[in-house]
Amino acid sequence: MSAMMPAVSLHLDYSGFKTLLLAAALPPAPLLLLAAWGGWRLRRGRRFGGPLLGLALALIWLSATEAAGELLSRAIGGPAALTRNQVNALKGRTDGAVLVLGGGVHRHLPEYDAGAPKRLTAERLAYGVWLARRTGWPLAFSGGIGWTATELREPEAGIVARVAAEDYGLPLRWVESSSRDTRENASNSLPPLAAAGVKQVVLVTDDAHMRRAVRAFEAVAAPLGLSIVPAPVGLRDDALTRFDDWCPSVEGFARVRNIVYETLAWWAGR
Repeated sequence: MSAMMPAVSLHLDYSGFKTLLLAAALPPAPLLLLAAWGGWRLRRGRRFGGPLLGLALALIWLSATEAAGELLSRAIGGPAALTRNQVNALKGRTDGAVLVLGGGVHRHLPEYDAGAPKRLTAERLAYGVWLARRTGWPLAFSGGIGWTATELREPEAGIVARVAAEDYGLPLRWVESSSRDTRENASNSLPPLAAAGVKQVVLVTDDAHMRRAVRAFEAVAAPLGLSIVPAPVGLRDDALTRFDDWCPSVEGFARVRNIVYETLAWWAGR
């Protein structure tokens, strides 16, 4: 029997360590640990066991709601969405570009028989295409194979370039496919844009990621003479007033996890 079992590698490289760390740090893992601790204290008759368990269960519920995601988004702050007037003001300029940042892709989806953008990347790309068409600016994309995307064989940019050309009819002018994180997105994608005469870059990413992206891009853009215009996607007008905003949902859980992840990455300086 043992001879038929596959070998298991215990080697933990950076990508494996990061995956393990994130699994422990992102909801619901810390809240489940808090619930277990509260339940253990309650079972042993120790103080605060019941309140700790109740708090953990309440936080687990909230961590999967749109309302919690909205409150966290407001707490960390970030640029507002571009207005129609701001977008219209960019028309007519010939020294700009719309740059979309990758947020993950599927290596292969059976229904397409090809790789495809994950939700975050799809939302960013759709908004980037919308901006490019209304400003008349060329479209760029930055995204390689991330540190934890060990299953990928093709960079994000390769998959997105195909989708932009085939599904949107808008081929990418610039494709950066070697970056593994946000800082490399900035250092690898901005010099070619500056060399092509670009002076203003509309930066497209989701609202939770934007604060970290702007920090990385402005540090590289300033010496190159580029200005960065944040164009966040995924903002909400209001996610606090309806009853279902406070009920668990797939969208709420994903948003809360994304904001927590981006906050940890901000503190880590990545």
